[in-house]
Amino acid sequence: ELLVESGGGLVQAGGSLNLSCAPYDSGTFYAKAMGWYRLEFGNQRDLVATMSTDGNTEYGDSVKGRFTISRDNAKNTVYLHLNSLRPQDTAVYVCRAEGVVAAIDDTYYDGDYWGQGTQVTVSS
Repeated sequence: ELLVESGGGLVQAGGSLNLSCAPYDSGTFYAKAMGWYRLEFGNQRDLVATMSTDGNTEYGDSVKGRFTISRDNAKNTVYLHLNSLRPQDTAVYVCRAEGVVAAIDDTYYDGDYWGQGTQVTVSS
């Protein structure tokens, strides 16, 4: 897998979590946009937040004002700060990188990629 997520876990309602996503190893990496989706009701992937290289952001309606996406282009890492968590935020959060051009460990990557996901569970 090109992308590796970290930071999921179990938290009480009202609490916070931080997620991060980056390529599995160092190398040459460019992504036009990086962001997060969450799996709900099986395989349906709903937008959480995305950020383009130039800083433009888009948030899903249900997380606006509670979640914040940020990106460190020098580290090829995208972060998601989840605040004021609710039980209905429970899901697998999956990282996505769009418009990737990368060369890592003698492997060339070109296109859109998904991570494997990290579980976020919010207890009431």
